[in-house]
Amino acid sequence: MQSNLYTLVAWSKDWQMRFNTDKCTVLHCGFNNPHIDYSMDGVKLQLVKEEKDLGVTVSADMKWDRQCIEAVKKANKNA
Repeated sequence: MQSNLYTLVAWSKDWQMRFNTDKCTVLHCGFNNPHIDYSMDGVKLQLVKEEKDLGVTVSADMKWDRQCIEAVKKANKNA
């Protein structure tokens, strides 16, 4: 995976479309996933337990609890 990140960063530099490494994170999913540290452009990426993308919250344990709680809060707020 790290070699893919090296390739991605090289491509982004070639096309002058650099990544904002402060916004890039690592989410280790699954139980047998080795927790390896990854970096982009010499910056170690932050490890997170959950991440929200396109309105969907994904957690490291792949449970939907957090997504459901947020949906209920939003529905109750608008009621």
